[in-house]
Amino acid sequence: MTTQKTVGEKIKQIREIKKVSLEELAERSGMEIAMVQMIEQERNIPSLAPLIKIARALGVRLGTFLDDSNSYGPVVVRSGEYHKGVRFTSQASESRDHLNFFSLAFDKAGRNMEPFIIDIEPGQQSDYMLSSHEGEEFIYVLDGSVEINYGKEIYKLDKGDSIYLDSIVLHNVHAGNNQSARILAVVYAPF
Repeated sequence: MTTQKTVGEKIKQIREIKKVSLEELAERSGMEIAMVQMIEQERNIPSLAPLIKIARALGVRLGTFLDDSNSYGPVVVRSGEYHKGVRFTSQASESRDHLNFFSLAFDKAGRNMEPFIIDIEPGQQSDYMLSSHEGEEFIYVLDGSVEINYGKEIYKLDKGDSIYLDSIVLHNVHAGNNQSARILAVVYAPF
């Protein structure tokens, strides 16, 4: 039986296999060395944007960090059988919004899209960190309400609402009305 590696362990393993130092990875990804170290050690994953930058810097697709499979056929995920993925923070302080990602395609190798169910816990402050990355995102609110900072605009979405956005624009998704929310998000990041 094999033990599933964490996102940070996978990044470190790929970096070492490709003989890329922490310094080189930080430079290639345009990130601080300390941030890359924190991600590898699973101490802080602020958003998808740094993972996309690291994937591009290492020459792998984003899904490489999120899955352990090499199945090329269709993937069926039954209700309630979501694969626990990554926990992101969306605020700069200790009082953070948390985004709990559950992958809906963890068994699909070679994929170009990343579909997730995301549970969003409400935060206590409004110091949301905006991030950007290449690609596009589709978000559908399954439960509760969310606020999306997108460029200079704020969009409020309730259950049943959706938004399709260009990820290159600075953005942040967080719980609305200080209550938990659940969304379906599909992220496309070109390789």
